[in-house]
Amino acid sequence: MDKVRIGVVGAGGMGQGHCEYMHELDVGELTAVCDIVPEVAKEVGGEHKVPYFLKHTDLMDSGLVDAVLIATPHYDHPPIAIDAFKRGLHVLSEKPIGVSVKEASRMIRAAERSGKAFAVMFQLRHAPEYQAARKLLDAGRLGEIRRVSMTMAYYRSQAYYDSGGWRATWDGEGGGVLLNQAPHGLDIFTWLGGVPKLVTGQTRTLMHDIDVEDEAFAVLEYANGAHGYVYAGVNDSPQVSRLEICGDKGKILIESTDWREEGIRFWEIKPPLSRFTVENTEMWAAPEAKLVEVPLRKREQGHIAVTRNFCRAILYGEELVTPGAEGIWSLELANAMILSHYRKKTVRIPVKRNEYEELLEGLRAKSKPKKGIRDRRITDTQFTGKGKK
Repeated sequence: MDKVRIGVVGAGGMGQGHCEYMHELDVGELTAVCDIVPEVAKEVGGEHKVPYFLKHTDLMDSGLVDAVLIATPHYDHPPIAIDAFKRGLHVLSEKPIGVSVKEASRMIRAAERSGKAFAVMFQLRHAPEYQAARKLLDAGRLGEIRRVSMTMAYYRSQAYYDSGGWRATWDGEGGGVLLNQAPHGLDIFTWLGGVPKLVTGQTRTLMHDIDVEDEAFAVLEYANGAHGYVYAGVNDSPQVSRLEICGDKGKILIESTDWREEGIRFWEIKPPLSRFTVENTEMWAAPEAKLVEVPLRKREQGHIAVTRNFCRAILYGEELVTPGAEGIWSLELANAMILSHYRKKTVRIPVKRNEYEELLEGLRAKSKPKKGIRDRRITDTQFTGKGKK
């Protein structure tokens, strides 16, 4: 096999975005598309000169693909992936890998049984800033982590939510900002800072006419006693992302405004806080916090980077940067925040699968059909490299 033959399942705005860059791959190629809307499937298939299908199982059974890239609404990710794994196909799923940790766990088990490549579209892991942070952490430059915090202050208008009947509904999307805009940030947060042990969260709908949350925030506790805070919302302009990781020997700060990265800052603390605090005899003294330059290696970013890595893993055994099994980390945190809010209690991770399913079913039962919809399938133009849905 010289190239991985890829079928895109779900030809909406995000799916069309994936189709666009396929011709740039030297290790993969678009060979089929699928969408449940006949006109969309036909149009996208014709545009890219590949066969189109209305059922994902027909695409999978066509013999035209080695792998599928799933870009459907969230609830469909696990069942489509499981169907693919049963047929011996590789899977690259859009985020989140599922709506609930129970269904995501089924997806991961199916991948393990199949032995096929499984990746998730968390393209921020390819960004030089986050790669550099990972190296600092792996090298022990921060020492024991004491505090982590992340702010994901994004913006979405009501017109955005009115562009699809599935958007921002419990029955169609399974959540709001935590299941749509925040997964990329939550992935980075858990990839670098770790998955917390205890979550005390709140959600609310502040500015939009939607059933689900447009803001969420939580206080976190980790197994080693470290604490944290996370905020996600779609009510801010300019849009800001801010990650802070504080350890005994150093601190990392990564910020961006309106998707423009402002670099990574790393302070090396000498001597470590734990030593200086007990050994120092001066009343107003503090350990030296030296700002250290962090080299950033230029690398391919965005969706194409994830897809290329996925194809190279299949062809050459290259290590996946975004393994599908790690997609459950961010989902554990999102589910825990929602469960904590509705059950009015602190939630322990791993989230109790059946308890969350019971909550979700209750919320879905109350979900009402949306009115005033102007169906639009348009890929985000603010920053396509981040792949926001």
